[in-house]
Amino acid sequence: MADPFTIRIYVPGGDPEGLRLIDRMNWTGLGLVFRRSDWPEVRRRDEMQQTGIYVLVGYRNADDDLSTLYIGQADGIKARIDAHHKDKEFWHWAAVFVSTSLGLNRAHVTWLEYALVKRAADTMGCRLDNGNAPQEPALTEAEKADTQGFMKEILQILPLAGLRAFEIPKAVAAPLASDPLTGTKPSGRERDTIIVPAKKDGFEEIFLGEDCWYAIRIAGGMLDKIKYIAAYQTKPVSAITHYAPVSRIEPYGEGGKYKVVFSDSAKPIGPIPYGDARGAMQGPSYTSFARLQNARKLTDVLGTN
Repeated sequence: MADPFTIRIYVPGGDPEGLRLIDRMNWTGLGLVFRRSDWPEVRRRDEMQQTGIYVLVGYRNADDDLSTLYIGQADGIKARIDAHHKDKEFWHWAAVFVSTSLGLNRAHVTWLEYALVKRAADTMGCRLDNGNAPQEPALTEAEKADTQGFMKEILQILPLAGLRAFEIPKAVAAPLASDPLTGTKPSGRERDTIIVPAKKDGFEEIFLGEDCWYAIRIAGGMLDKIKYIAAYQTKPVSAITHYAPVSRIEPYGEGGKYKVVFSDSAKPIGPIPYGDARGAMQGPSYTSFARLQNARKLTDVLGTN
């Protein structure tokens, strides 16, 4: 279990969406979180003259599920973010971290940049705008311990500011289901299966190739019920063709979507064509695996319980 902690948030302008100063008891650091539109005002603050680490956050495209981040450091943060304000259009807001005791030097923030870029790449919770992965700088044993402590504080504060890209995904449900056709047979008509529409490329690369499916909106009441996932291939196939047992469900991105990880590779079923139903399957639907197994067409699958 993680240790409990308290943070303090000061809103100097009175706007909860504007500049926020975030600190903790017995911590020599200070976080400044602000919108891109607030930068002309924020850049005048004394903290922007200091050595620090910063994260720019935004989306390159309107339909992106993962945010894009740029992680940087500087002896004087103002000049660096001034440049990014002109040449990086993607970012909507930023988080800056400095030391209130002026205890961060260039070596410290270079290590923080290295560690944050590495963690973001490891968690795969964002798209990085950094062109190259920085190398780990040499620090003494004591300096590294102190800098790791500073990073721990940053990682605790960022989710409270609305950024979870550095968090290792934690399962919100872990059914650990086995193949229903070779293991324990599902019983009853309880909805335990999510059906997802999939285009050809995504189906082959992700559903079949990575044994998972992501960027799915799942109703909160269904999270602990889902044990299986089935893929409905869109036109020209227009049929449910594969299923897989679910190992776990994790948050995906910052938009309330999820990633479903399979406990075994997907296997063929059916195919179960769209049949005489009209229209096209636009989003996830739920059914029971027993109904899926016995269906001849999509209306058999999606009928009322």
